[in-house]
Amino acid sequence: MKQKDIALIVVIIFVSIILSLFISKAIFAKPSSRQQAVEVVQPLTASFPTKTNNQYFQGGFDPTQLIQIAPNNNSNPFNSTSGN
Repeated sequence: MKQKDIALIVVIIFVSIILSLFISKAIFAKPSSRQQAVEVVQPLTASFPTKTNNQYFQGGFDPTQLIQIAPNNNSNPFNSTSGN
């Protein structure tokens, strides 16, 4: 390679770097235009509410209420001696 060829390659590299810099700034979005407002969510707590919100359960099913289907007199249901 001659000295003139090396200088031409360096100039081509420099011009392509400058050109790619301008093209990339035109194509890609700026950080200021990528900002988006979000809704703030209340933090979760470990306690379970004792009173339900009537907005969701208006006169219907309330999952916080204790439901008892029948009285349970068997204190040891899985180790019973009666059965098969």
